Amino acid sequence: MNLAKSLTTLNMALASAAALAGAGTPPEDRIRAADEKYAALFAAERTPSATDPEFMNILQHFIFGEVFRIGELDDATRELITVVSLTTLQTLPQLKAHVAAAMNAGCSPLEIREAVYLCAPFIGFPRTLNAVAVFNEVMKEKGVALPLENAATVSEKNRRAEGARIQNALYGDEVQKSMRNLPGIYKDAVPNMLTDLCFGDFYTRAGLDARRRELLSLVALTALGAEKQLKAHVVGNLRAGNGKETMLAAMVQAAPYVGLPAALSAVSVIKDAEIENYAPIYGE
Repeated sequence: MNLAKSLTTLNMALASAAALAGAGTPPEDRIRAADEKYAALFAAERTPSATDPEFMNILQHFIFGEVFRIGELDDATRELITVVSLTTLQTLPQLKAHVAAAMNAGCSPLEIREAVYLCAPFIGFPRTLNAVAVFNEVMKEKGVALPLENAATVSEKNRRAEGARIQNALYGDEVQKSMRNLPGIYKDAVPNMLTDLCFGDFYTRAGLDARRRELLSLVALTALGAEKQLKAHVVGNLRAGNGKETMLAAMVQAAPYVGLPAALSAVSVIKDAEIENYAPIYGE
C-alpha cells in the first residue's frame, strides 16, 4: 500500500466526517470536550498521570476531545467498537476500563457480552475467553448477576440453515465457490465451519442486530490486519445497511486502539467500495 496515498485518503475522510460533526473548533474546546467526555464515560474527572503526563494528555485529548467528535456514531456504539478492538488485541487492562465505560455510555451488559462473544470466530476461543473473564469481573464489581440471560435463538437442528440464511444475504455463496477445489471432505467442511460457527452460532444471537454485528466484525478484522477479508466485510456492511460514513467513523474510532496502519488499510478498502452495487437488506 502507498502510505502517502493512504494518509491522504484518511485525511479526506477525517475532514469530511469532522465537517458533518461540527468539529474544527478551537484547541481549548478540544481539551474541554476531552475532560467532559472522559468524565461521562469513566465517572471520574480526568487527572494527570504521575509518570507520563505528556503522553497521557496527547492520548486523552486526541481520543476523547477529537475522535469522539468525528462522525455520527453514538457513544454506545463507539464504546462497543473500542471493546472489540481491545478484545481482538488482548489489551486486557484497558478492556476492563472500557467495559465499564460502555455501560456508562448506555450499553446493556448483554450488548457488551455479545460484542465480546462475537470476536471468537475471528480471534479464536482462548483469547475470547480472556476477554470474557474481564467482562465477568466488571459485571461482578457492578453487582450484575451472572450468567446473563440466554441469547441463543437456534438449535442444533437449524443452526446451519439459519446461519446460511444470514450469510447468503450478506455475502452470497462466494465462500462455497472459493473452496470447491479443496480435496475430499474439505470442500464442504471448511465453508460449513464458517457458516455454522460465525453465522449460525453467533450472528443469530440476540443482543446485537445484524448491522452492529457486521460493523463490529469489520473492526475486529481491521485490528487483526486481515486485509484479505476486509473487502468482503465492507460489502457485507453495505448490504447490512452500514454506509461508508458509518464505516469510516468506525475506523476513526478504532484508529487510536488498533493503530493508523491498520485503520488506513480499512479506509482504503471502504473508499474503493462501489456502494451503488450493494442494496442494503436491512434498510438505511
